[in-house]
Amino acid sequence: MMRWWLAGPQDSPTTGAVRHVRRFDPRWWLVDFPRPMMASVVTEGPETVAVSLEFQRRSDLAGLIWESEDRWSHSLCALETRRDYRGLLWRLRWQSSGDVLPLDEVNGPVLTIEGRDAAGAPRTWYVRLWNYAVGLPTDAEITLDFDALAGGFLLPGEADPVWAGDIDRLFFSLVPPGHDGSDAPLPAVARGQVRLTTLELDGDGAVLAAGRPSLPPHDWRLCTAYDDLYNQSPERILEQALLLGWRGAITHYLGMSHFMALLPAADGSYLVDRQRAFCGPAAAWHADFLSRAAALGFAPILSLSMELFAAHCPADWAQRSSDGAIGLTGWVPPSALLSPCHPAAQAWLQSVSAAAMTLALAAGVAPAFQVGEPWWWVGPNHRPCLYDAATTASWQAQTGQSAPMIADIRGDKSPAEQAYLDWCGVRLADATAGMVAAARGAAPAMRSHLLFYGPQVLLADRPDLARANLPAAWAHPAFDVLQLEDYSFVTGANQAGQANARAEVAARLNYPLAQQHYLAGFVLNAADAAAHWPLIADAAAAAQARGVADVFVWAWPQAARDGFTPFALDGDDKGDEDMPAFHDVRFPLSLGFGAAGGPAFSTQVVVTGSGAEQRNAEWADARLEYDAGLGVRSEADLAQLLAFFRARRGQAHGFRFLDPLDSSSAVDGNEPAATDQTLGIGDGTTTRFALVKHYGDDGLGGDPPQRRRITRAWPETVVVAVAGAAQPAGWTLSPGGLIDFSVPPPAGASVTAGYRFDVPVRFASDRLSVSIAGWRAGELPGVPLIELRED
Repeated sequence: MMRWWLAGPQDSPTTGAVRHVRRFDPRWWLVDFPRPMMASVVTEGPETVAVSLEFQRRSDLAGLIWESEDRWSHSLCALETRRDYRGLLWRLRWQSSGDVLPLDEVNGPVLTIEGRDAAGAPRTWYVRLWNYAVGLPTDAEITLDFDALAGGFLLPGEADPVWAGDIDRLFFSLVPPGHDGSDAPLPAVARGQVRLTTLELDGDGAVLAAGRPSLPPHDWRLCTAYDDLYNQSPERILEQALLLGWRGAITHYLGMSHFMALLPAADGSYLVDRQRAFCGPAAAWHADFLSRAAALGFAPILSLSMELFAAHCPADWAQRSSDGAIGLTGWVPPSALLSPCHPAAQAWLQSVSAAAMTLALAAGVAPAFQVGEPWWWVGPNHRPCLYDAATTASWQAQTGQSAPMIADIRGDKSPAEQAYLDWCGVRLADATAGMVAAARGAAPAMRSHLLFYGPQVLLADRPDLARANLPAAWAHPAFDVLQLEDYSFVTGANQAGQANARAEVAARLNYPLAQQHYLAGFVLNAADAAAHWPLIADAAAAAQARGVADVFVWAWPQAARDGFTPFALDGDDKGDEDMPAFHDVRFPLSLGFGAAGGPAFSTQVVVTGSGAEQRNAEWADARLEYDAGLGVRSEADLAQLLAFFRARRGQAHGFRFLDPLDSSSAVDGNEPAATDQTLGIGDGTTTRFALVKHYGDDGLGGDPPQRRRITRAWPETVVVAVAGAAQPAGWTLSPGGLIDFSVPPPAGASVTAGYRFDVPVRFASDRLSVSIAGWRAGELPGVPLIELRED
C-alpha cells in the first residue's frame, strides 16, 4: 500500500536530514533565455557546469543563473536560502568555445547581480568579468571577491560598488557575436558552449545545507517533461528523484516547444528545421539525462506527441477546423496539432522518433518509445480539426468526394459523417504506426507505448469522436504497452467518466492489464494542490489495485512544487493489507444504547497576566468519544463485550457504533428525507459527492456551520435529490460515504441527501479490565471508544 504526504517549507533542509554542499555547486545552476534561441545546462563532474547554446537573433541573451532561494527543488531536497554573500571569495575558470562573445568584447559576458543595497533599496549591478580575469578572452581565471566587487565597464573610473549582503540572484549573460540588441536574425544559427569550473571557494557562506531525504524505494513511477525542465540540470532532477524513492521506469515527454531545431522563415517567424531533429542544447541535455538515468537504474520511456508550439509550426502542417482555423490548444502561448495526413509533418515526427531512440542507445538505455496523446484536435468551440488541405485532398483522392463538413462534433452523426470520421481514424493510426516504425528502425528492440487521454475523446455528448480518435488499428497487439491517462476526470471528481472511459478503451483495444500503465495527475495550479493530490493518489492506488503493470505520477515539476512525496512503510509489501483495519460490524446495540459520551474539540487556551484569554481551535471538526461500559447491565452483556473486544483485537480494528443521540441526517433526528443535507452544487462535470452533515446556525462570529463527513451510512436508508427532485436511480453509494452519479448533475443544481449512519470508532485501549465480582459490587468497566477520522 502506497502512502503519501505534501511536504512544505516547514520541511526544509534545516528541519530534516541534511547534507552540505558548496555554494555554486554545478547541480543547482539554472539557464533561461527568450525564444527562439535555445540553451541547456548540464554538469561535468563535481566542479564544472556546462552550457550549450543556439542563438538565432542579434538580441539573443542566455542567463546562467544562481538563485539564492531554491524555488525549483522538492522541499525535502532544497538548498537553504542564504542571500548574504559577504566574505565570499570565488575563483573560477571560464572557458568558451564556438559562437559566444568572448570576455574582452564590449558586450562580452557580464555578471548581473540583483538584490538590495545596505539601505534595503532594490539594486542591480553589472560586473564586467574581463575586469577580474587573468588569461585569454576564451580561457581565463576569474577571481570574484564579493567584498570588493564593482559594477561598471571601466574601473576604477566607472566603479559601482556591489553590496553583497542581500542578493536575490546572480547570472552570467551569454550573447552571440554580432549582438546589438535588435531582433534581426543572425546570418546563420550561432552555436557555442561555456564551461565554469570552480577552482576555489572560501569564506562565510561557502557551504550550504541541502535536504537529503532517505526514503525507501516505492513502486510508483515518475513522469518528466523537457519543456518544464530545460532550465535545470539532469543531475539535479534525477538525484532528487532517487533520494525520494522513485525507481524504475520514467515516462519522459520530449515536449513541444524546446527540443526542436529552428530556422528563420521569410515572414520573420522561426520554424522547425526539417534537417535536424534536435537542437544542440536539447541533444546535449538528453544525452546527459539518459546516461545518468541508466547509471542510476532508471528506465526512461521517451515520449513524442503530435503537438508543436504554434509559433514554430509551418502553417500547412497544422490541423484545421471546417472554418479553416488552426486547431490551437488552450496553453498560453498555444500549441498546434500536426496533421496525420501531411507528409512533411509526419516525416519530421518520424525523424525525431528515430533520433530519440538513437540517443537512448548511445546512452546505454533500453530503448522505449511512447506515442503521446495522438488525436484529431477538438477545441472548446466543439469544431473537430479534420480539414487541413492535406487531409481533405487525401480524402477526395481516395473517394472522389468532398469531405463532409462537421462544424460541431456533439451529437450523433450522419452515415456520411461517420464514414469520414472512420477514415480519419485510419489516417491517425497510420501516422502513429509510422512513428513507431521509425523508432524501431533506429532501435529494433524498442518497446512501444501508446498514451491515450480519455477525457479529450470519450465524452457522452460526442459519441462518434472515438471513430477518429480511438481507431481499431490501435487494438492489442499494435503496441507493446497501452498507457491510460484521465487526470481531468480524477481532479474533477468525475468517477463515472473515469469508469466509462476505462470500460470503452478496454472494449475497443483489449489490452490485458499486464500490458497497461496508468498515468495519474496532474495539478496544474499550486492553489489546487491540497484538493487534487488526494484524488490523484487515490486514483493511482485504485489502478494499482486493478493490477496494471505500472502506475506513473504526472509530473515531476508539480510534485516538486507541491512537495508530493509518496512512500511505503516497512511491511506494506508483506501482506499486511490482508488484515483490514476496519471491520464492518456494529457494536452490540444493547450495549451501545447505554453508552455515554459526545463530541470533543481541541482548543489551546492561553490566559494572559491580565486575565484575558487567547484561544486557538486546533481541530476544524469534533471527534466523538464514548464510554460503552455504562451499557453493561448483565453478565451476558459482559460476555458479549469481551467477545466483541477480542474479535477486534483491541485497538487493531475499527467498527461501527450507533450514536443513540445522533444517527440521522434530519436535524430533529427523525426519518431521513432526500433534501436533509446539501452535498454540493453540480457543475455539469462532477459525478462524485461526499455525504456530509452540517451543524450550527447561520455562522455566528464569522464561522460557517460545522461540516462533518459521514462515511458509514446505512445503504438501505440513503435517499438523494438533485435540484429538489428525488432521484430513485442513476446513482450508487460507494465505500466511504460517496454518492456516484452515472450522469453529472447539471450546473447550478443543488445535490442533497438523507440517510441514517453509524460512527466509525475503535477501542481506545488494548486492555479491558473487568471482573464478575467487581461488576456485582457495582463497579462498571471502563470501555472508552474513540471516533476514527476517515475523510
